[in-house]
Amino acid sequence: MEKYKSLKLSNLLFTLSTIISLQAHFSRGWTGEIHGRVVCDVCADSFIGPEDHILQGAEVAVLCITKSGDVLNYQAFTNSNGVYTVAETMPESDRWDACLARPISSFHEYCTHLGDGNSGVKFSYNRPSGYSHTIRPFVYRPARVPTYCI
Repeated sequence: MEKYKSLKLSNLLFTLSTIISLQAHFSRGWTGEIHGRVVCDVCADSFIGPEDHILQGAEVAVLCITKSGDVLNYQAFTNSNGVYTVAETMPESDRWDACLARPISSFHEYCTHLGDGNSGVKFSYNRPSGYSHTIRPFVYRPARVPTYCI
C-alpha cells in the first residue's frame, strides 16, 4: 500500500511539473499584429472624403525582420471593410523587429493607380505581445477622375 501511495505521489508531482513547464514555455510566447486599410481616392485629392470608398480584395505585402535575423514575408488581402491583417505568434526571442508594408495591387475595376507617397511604409515593431500596429491607409486612384470632382 505504501508503495502505491509513493507511486501515486510521484505521478502527481510529474504531472504538476509538466504543467508548470508548459505554462512557462507558452508564457514566453509573443503575438503581434499589423493591420491597415486600402481606400479608393475617387477625386484624387489626397483626402479621404464621402466620395471615397474602401477597396475589398486589394493585395498588401508585409515583410518583417525578426530579432533573430529571420525574414518573414506575408501576403494579405483586404476584407469587405477594406482592412487587411497580418498576425503571428512566435517565441519572444524571434519577435518582429522591423517591418515594411506595401500595397501590391487593387482589383477594383477603375481604381487601380497607386496614389503618390504610397509605395510602402517602414516601421520598427516595438509593441508588446498582444498589441497591434496600425498602418496609415494605402490609397489608389482612378485612371480618370470623375467630372463631379473637378
